[in-house]
Amino acid sequence: MTQPPLVIPATVEVPQAEKTTLSNGATLYTLASDDFEVLRITFVFRAGSAVQRVPFSASAAANMLAEGTRDMTAQQIAEQLDYYGSYFDVNIDRDYAYISFCTLSKFFGQTLAVAEQVLLHPTFPEEELRTYCAKRKQRLAIERTKVDVEAREAFARTMFGPEHPYGISADENDYDRLTRADVAEFYARHYTAANGFVVCSGRIGEQEREAVAALAERLPRSESETGTPFPAPVTRHEAFVEHPGAVQSSIRIGRMLFPRQHPDFLGMQVVASVLGGYFGSRLMQNLREERGYTYGVVAAMVNFEQAGYFAVATQVGTDVTRDALREIYAEIERLRTEPMPDEELSLVKNIMIGEMMRILDGPFGIADVTIENILCGRDHTVIGENIRRIQAMTPADIQRLAQKYLAREDLVTVIAGDPIPEERQAPEEKADRQ
Repeated sequence: MTQPPLVIPATVEVPQAEKTTLSNGATLYTLASDDFEVLRITFVFRAGSAVQRVPFSASAAANMLAEGTRDMTAQQIAEQLDYYGSYFDVNIDRDYAYISFCTLSKFFGQTLAVAEQVLLHPTFPEEELRTYCAKRKQRLAIERTKVDVEAREAFARTMFGPEHPYGISADENDYDRLTRADVAEFYARHYTAANGFVVCSGRIGEQEREAVAALAERLPRSESETGTPFPAPVTRHEAFVEHPGAVQSSIRIGRMLFPRQHPDFLGMQVVASVLGGYFGSRLMQNLREERGYTYGVVAAMVNFEQAGYFAVATQVGTDVTRDALREIYAEIERLRTEPMPDEELSLVKNIMIGEMMRILDGPFGIADVTIENILCGRDHTVIGENIRRIQAMTPADIQRLAQKYLAREDLVTVIAGDPIPEERQAPEEKADRQ
């Protein structure tokens, strides 16, 4: 059997979304595709945790939209969606809340009726809120007993500062103080026409487009929610979270950089992929394959609306924590001092472009990319631009970016785990703690 030739596309044709500005100021984007008899509607609101005034009010507002509405109970909503094979999905991050409804085309009308209740008429029942808060408090308390969660939260605090919207870690007891009024007030301020947009993808005829537009036009008018200006980040370079008895240490290494709109963001995505973006990456080969320190290690560029950063994350045995740190620093430094082989860079490029092609396979994947591009102020022409830029990158480009952005003195290092006994520390480490 002969393997077919590998073909990397020079260009990618992705249909542009049709944009409509509605009478209340809401924006509707439609991506029509007749390939499948399904349809998804995603409402995106600038309603993430970074804009909340009361801890956990953002996540509670998003997650409780379907916990009771003016005309339906939570059980009725769940049963109605289940009966028609539809689903309702909520995702929330630091900046945005994403509310999606997916349905077979023939049950579009019934699903949209549920969407109307969920989006326009949530009541946030007191009893449901108290149950939600109790469960979330318990879950968060359990999660925070894990070294990877401790390291992730400590890394955000160390990178941005403990009071910064991207760095703050609320106390789980704040769930006890969260009120229905807090949640309803957050919903009223942020789930408005001017504070988001709608993306509809799949089998969309004129009738479906008009129905979604009519629903979006019923979102309340308001001024765009700008919120309080973000404070400047307050970055420290090292932090250790003590977790006595932990058999593993969780490690985070990275640094503050820039959001996706920066001209070097894409190049740093390639750098991150070389280090830890796929199974055969340099850090995986070193820490897992050669030394057996970990099951997995990743490196990535992380994008927020007002910031972005580079990060390496892994968990290793407590007894090899310092050895693993040394190897991570060494791999970063090797990328800064030695041009990488052309064959390795070619493999990374193919993997990255292949992943882009995978994401764009189908109307819902294209919708996800559309949402990301809208949030970055771009259209789909950026996809072809990014492919061309990735293909044009050279080993010298990778080395230049690593030298510019990954100097050892600029890196933030966070460890969560069992303290290393004094006798196992190097002399310089002991001195640093004195």
